[in-house]
Amino acid sequence: MESLSSTMYTLLIVWGVITGVLVCLMIYRSTLETREGDQIFLDAAAESMAREQRAIVARIDRIGRPIKLLMVASGGLLLVLAGLFVYQTIQRF
Repeated sequence: MESLSSTMYTLLIVWGVITGVLVCLMIYRSTLETREGDQIFLDAAAESMAREQRAIVARIDRIGRPIKLLMVASGGLLLVLAGLFVYQTIQRF
């Protein structure tokens, strides 16, 4: 029973780290999205501004996949923790 409890604490720490990284990435994406212009009317002289906007969109797209993976990992670990908690509770009775 003690090993199950230590396993649960370890999984809880791993879940906390993964969720913390997920929150940081979501905050970073949010700050990038505030700098992104939805609609920009540029002339030929403002090409540097267009390049900057394309770079921002590329960064947003690039962090989309890790965010999805971390969301799945965080949710999966949360389900495993809930299952272990229920299992421990049943074993005590």
